Amino acid sequence: MPIIKVNGKNVHFQELNPDGTETVFMLHGMLGNLAIFYFQIAPLLAARFRVILYDLKGHGLSEKAPEGYDLTSMAEDLIALMDSFQLRMVHLTGYSYGALIALKAAILYPVRFKKLAIIEAPNPCDEEPLEMISAYKYNKEALSEYVSSRTNGSLQAKGKRRSAKDNRLHDFLFTETSIREDMHLERSFFYGGSINGILHKTLLIYGQGSDCLADGYALSYKMTNSRLVLLEGDHAVPVQQPIETALCLERFFCK
Repeated sequence: MPIIKVNGKNVHFQELNPDGTETVFMLHGMLGNLAIFYFQIAPLLAARFRVILYDLKGHGLSEKAPEGYDLTSMAEDLIALMDSFQLRMVHLTGYSYGALIALKAAILYPVRFKKLAIIEAPNPCDEEPLEMISAYKYNKEALSEYVSSRTNGSLQAKGKRRSAKDNRLHDFLFTETSIREDMHLERSFFYGGSINGILHKTLLIYGQGSDCLADGYALSYKMTNSRLVLLEGDHAVPVQQPIETALCLERFFCK
């Protein structure tokens, strides 16, 4: 299990095609892990690129952390990881909360990124996830209902062992960390004007049936150098359409 120290914490990562001349970093979403890209999307990209994926702090096999889940801290983790690999500039892909981290990183460190691929970035002003986290101690089933309502069950855990592991993750993140407070701080992220200043060529990928689709249109309006692509599916479109997602990414990064 490859582990690297980033900002004092152990981070689990995976690297494909380390001899590739250009590098693509891939960021998963909140409550997920690098597996969402690792098994189908990343191998297809690795035919043309060096691909690096990692578990965000507190997720997957990375070390737990009680705080630092805000976008700035997460972006700083990304830059520190790039520095550890001695990578000056990369292509960047993010899904869901990972897409928000990608946007924040492009704002804070624009010269470190070539192109951006933003998959299903949600508007952080949505109060429902924060309400779900607040209610987690008293109604743990609300999380499964929330995920199911957004993805038609595509991201729900399968099997008892997987469910138990996910429950441990949720218990930690929602009861022992600052994640709710950190997410609350990001509510105005879409409205501060900084997104409008992102000049990178950007691919926006959203599911046709996603409840975040309006957010995709909003980003395409704000980001003048972006292109919006709609695929069949909902918020879980990388799981539902992994091959088409990978092909969209490959074509975009190869241009």
